[in-house]
Amino acid sequence: MYKPIIVILVACLCSVVDVFGQNISKDNGLLFNEALLLQHVKTLSSDAFEGRRTGTKGAMKTKEYIINQFHTLKVLPIKETYEQPFSFVKGKKVFDGVNILGKIKGSVFPDKYIVISAHYDHEGIKRGNIYNGADDNASGVGALFSIAEYLKNNPPKHSIILAAFDAEELELQGSKHFVHHPFVPLNKIKVNINMDMISRSDNKELFVVGSRYNKSLEHIIRNAVSVNKIKLSVGYDGTKRGENWIYSSDHAWFHRKGIPFLYFGVVDHEDYHEPTDDYENIQPAFYIEAVKVIISVLDKVDRSTF
Repeated sequence: MYKPIIVILVACLCSVVDVFGQNISKDNGLLFNEALLLQHVKTLSSDAFEGRRTGTKGAMKTKEYIINQFHTLKVLPIKETYEQPFSFVKGKKVFDGVNILGKIKGSVFPDKYIVISAHYDHEGIKRGNIYNGADDNASGVGALFSIAEYLKNNPPKHSIILAAFDAEELELQGSKHFVHHPFVPLNKIKVNINMDMISRSDNKELFVVGSRYNKSLEHIIRNAVSVNKIKLSVGYDGTKRGENWIYSSDHAWFHRKGIPFLYFGVVDHEDYHEPTDDYENIQPAFYIEAVKVIISVLDKVDRSTF
């Protein structure tokens, strides 16, 4: 997750929605291969990927991993290739980034899109320490794969763009490039569902930000269900005291363009942007349930007509 140097504070408490009840699993009880979800996070946050810093060998290796998984899951490239390269200057250095974009064609509304996003970059190597970024944000990328697996067996009504954004940690450059150079008209994008840090919470609490800006999304979130009990909390969206997460990750650029969004994430923990954000410190049971909640919400968004 990218945090601006100046944190915007707003006045209020977060409201909590307890999510439980109706099971959206299929007959075998699984929406996706749960063991494989965990394996993706373990792999992407291993030292072999060198912290996935934009423009490094580790980032290149991550890009190839994501493309291979999209191939395996039969996710098509959004155009001729999965790659959307871009360059930007930060300080005196030029960075070369690459967004990875896949598409699943909708069965009813093929010309209307839901963008599901997660950034794949992290902090790289600093002072000899590898910042592996298991929660931030190998967890979001792993969820992208599980969502693709789910959609392969449950074809969506709207077309889905699966976006693995680069350079989120460098002031959201990947998502910025995407909305300024979109492969589809922005007015055809129904909503952005963004995932950034979703694999651990001591309070078993997953936050969702953005529903207050759209009445249909607000209704969907208020009626969200999960396969198991975790808390889906609404807040950090400019209405109550605490940090404002509206501009804290890639959903910010969709919001700036007037596109509805839902951002799923957890509160910062002791390993946030530290070399200790390793696979061993995620909470697998919570992570699996968080992905199920997100899929439940996606299903409802896909079925809605706003």
